[in-house]
Amino acid sequence: MKAKLEILSLVLGLLGLVGTITATAIPMWKVSAFIGANLIVMEELWEGLWMNCYRQANIRMQCKAYDSVLILPAELQAARGLMCVSIVLVVISLMITACGMEKSNCCRDNTRSKNITLASGGILFLISFLTTLIPVSWVGHTIIQNFYNPLVVDSQKRELGMALFIGWATSGLLLITGIILLFCYSKRRSKEEEIYADTYAIAPIRDESVYQERTPSSFHRNQEYV
Repeated sequence: MKAKLEILSLVLGLLGLVGTITATAIPMWKVSAFIGANLIVMEELWEGLWMNCYRQANIRMQCKAYDSVLILPAELQAARGLMCVSIVLVVISLMITACGMEKSNCCRDNTRSKNITLASGGILFLISFLTTLIPVSWVGHTIIQNFYNPLVVDSQKRELGMALFIGWATSGLLLITGIILLFCYSKRRSKEEEIYADTYAIAPIRDESVYQERTPSSFHRNQEYV
């Protein structure tokens, strides 16, 4: 059962890696909101972490990379860095988890090191969950806040893009993966403690005395008569 859970966590981790890369790459973090004047003009604008794409009416969509990072709003700048960190963390987590699995040949002779390796993979997955959830939720919050802000003109209002939904789903996968790995570690840890407890169990104390009765010497016998 534990081996199946470890394999499941590895599969979920791979899906999390694909989702993280996809959410980081596609330029659909912010998309045009078809309200007000946009319903007539029919302009479609996608904004991503690395480029924006623009299409008007039946014209083919054109994408262009940002000339500078500084022109991006604060939430997209932060999302750039955090999503890149997430990708690196997920890759490292997958490698560490693969080494910590029961069927792996890594640290086969050292059970404690293998258990610690598995727990480290689970913790890194939980950290990657946070580094994925924070930027996606931050951008989503900004979009919703500006959408209902009467001071923002309709042409500047955006809706939630596909990348945000992929990011939320991916963060859920990373969270489940980390929880499964830590659960497997706790099971291994309890089994390890039982083995050590059986190995170092205190032997029962014998009933006979371990001390031998001392025979009084002749010197002590002479002192008793004095």
